[in-house]
Amino acid sequence: MNTAESTSRSSTARTVSLVLGSGGARGLAHIGVIQELEAQGYEIRAIAGSSMGALVGGIYALGELDTYAEWVKGLEQSDVLGLLDWSFSGGGIIRGEKLIKKLKELVGERDIEHLPISYTAVAVDIERGKELWISDGSLFDAIRASIAIPGVFTPHCYRGRTLVDGGLLNPVPVAPTLRTLTDLTIVVDVNGPASESSSETDEEGAPANGKQGLLRRMRGYVESLGSDGSPEAPEGLAVSEVLMRSLDTMQAALTRQHLAVFRPDLVISVPKNVCMIHEFHRAGPVIDLGRELAREALDSARRASSGPP
Repeated sequence: MNTAESTSRSSTARTVSLVLGSGGARGLAHIGVIQELEAQGYEIRAIAGSSMGALVGGIYALGELDTYAEWVKGLEQSDVLGLLDWSFSGGGIIRGEKLIKKLKELVGERDIEHLPISYTAVAVDIERGKELWISDGSLFDAIRASIAIPGVFTPHCYRGRTLVDGGLLNPVPVAPTLRTLTDLTIVVDVNGPASESSSETDEEGAPANGKQGLLRRMRGYVESLGSDGSPEAPEGLAVSEVLMRSLDTMQAALTRQHLAVFRPDLVISVPKNVCMIHEFHRAGPVIDLGRELAREALDSARRASSGPP
C-alpha cells in the first residue's frame, strides 16, 4: 500500500473520491491526509486536483507517494532554489522544466489512462477563459499545466492550448470525481481559515519573509527587473507578496462557492497561514499537520454518525 504505516483493511472499509485543493506548499498536507486515510482502511478510487493537489494526487496515483514524501521532507531552502529555472521571456519568472525533470527522475512517468485509479488534473485555458479537465495523456504535462501559478510559472502550452493553474477557476475540483461511484467524497481545502496557533515562520522562528526566506529572494529578482515609476507598496509588502496574497484570497472565496454547490461528505480544512505557498522546505511539519487534521476530521465525523464516516 502507498502509506507510511500499513494497516489491515477492515470489513468496514469505504471507498473514497478525493479532491485535493490548490495552495502551493500548503498542499504538502495532502500527503498526510492520504497517509491517514489509508491507515484507517479507506480505499481511494478517484482523485481530482488543482495545482499542488494535482501534483500530489498524480504522484499518489502513480504509486510513488512515499518516494516523493521522503524526498520533499529532505529539502532545504537552498535545494528549493536549486530547482528553479528563471525565465526572462515573460509570462512568468520560473519555467518549471527543471522541477518537472527532477520529478520524472524521482518517480517515473506514465500516461494518465494507464494509472490504476481515476485521476484528473484541472488547469485553465487562459485564452478561452475556461476550466480544462485533463484525464488522459502525459501525467507530467497535466501536472505542469495545473501548477502554472500566473505570474510565477510560465504558462504550459499543451494540445494547442495555453494553460495555467487550475486554482484560478476551480481550487477544489469536486465535479470530475462525480464520474466515479464511491461511498464518500472528501475534499482537502488548503485555503482554510487562519489558525491562531499557526504562524508563518521558519524553523528558527524568523518571519517567513525574513532574510533567509525564499520569498525575499524572489522579491529581489522581480524588483531587479525594473520599475515603471508607480508608487511603491508599503514596506515589507512587495509585488510577489501582493500577488500571492491576492491569489490566496481569490481561491478561498472560490472554494467557499464550490463547496456550497457540491456539498461533499467531508471537508478537511488546512489553515491558510500554516506556511507560505513557497515554503517547501517545511514539508515535514506540514505533512504531519495534514495527517493530524485528517484524523481529527474522521474522528469527528465518526462521532457525529455513531460509525465510520
